[in-house]
Amino acid sequence: MQCVGQPPSAGVHSGGPLCHTSLYDSSIKSSLREIYNRLFHSYGPQHWWPARTKTEVVVGAILTQNTAWSNVERAIQNLKRAKVLTWSALRDLPATELAELIRPSGTYEVKAKRLGSFVRYLWEDHNGSLRSMLNGDMETARERLLSIHGIGPETADAILLYAGNHPTFVVDAYTRRILRRHYLCDHRMSYEKVRELFHSALSPKTRLFNEYHALFVTVGKRHCRSRARCLGCPLEGMVHDPAL
Repeated sequence: MQCVGQPPSAGVHSGGPLCHTSLYDSSIKSSLREIYNRLFHSYGPQHWWPARTKTEVVVGAILTQNTAWSNVERAIQNLKRAKVLTWSALRDLPATELAELIRPSGTYEVKAKRLGSFVRYLWEDHNGSLRSMLNGDMETARERLLSIHGIGPETADAILLYAGNHPTFVVDAYTRRILRRHYLCDHRMSYEKVRELFHSALSPKTRLFNEYHALFVTVGKRHCRSRARCLGCPLEGMVHDPAL
């Protein structure tokens, strides 16, 4: 059973890490709900993911790995200008041309291979139908995505949530940093454990998970950076440690 470090003033267990007891679970649920309410009250609806089509969502989710979204936007604009942002066009596009078009996204040769793997799977197993790939039970669809070379849990969940309308929480670097600084997780927790915190504490609703993740992105960019800027943050009044 994994424990999460807590300061004595923030938990019910002052002698060390606070474990997954019923009291701990209740505290987690309360904290996650308070974070959401504070962020939503301050920022309002985020209208995220920034894409016009589901194809664009998937391509963006793959390209955003380890890079800023502004770089992804430049790469996607290149694909649009070349008129290849469709599954059939991407299928027929030579890998070298694809790599050059997505160069702004960084590690473009690696990402071209990953995007190519996704496109091949889409056509070979689902005849080019994203609806077919993402249809049905969420965990089954998730396993399909995770079987594709270069698609990890975060990318899979982003595709499922924003392109497939499945209620799965996307755990990104902002999520981990914010939770860690508010004593809700630590560096030892796996992706799946952090994801489960949200699935256990909140109603499994696509719109809620969509909005929550987007709010984390906003507060992460504005305040919860690698060097925290707590002044004026909607979460400033909650117990936290900006040094974590």
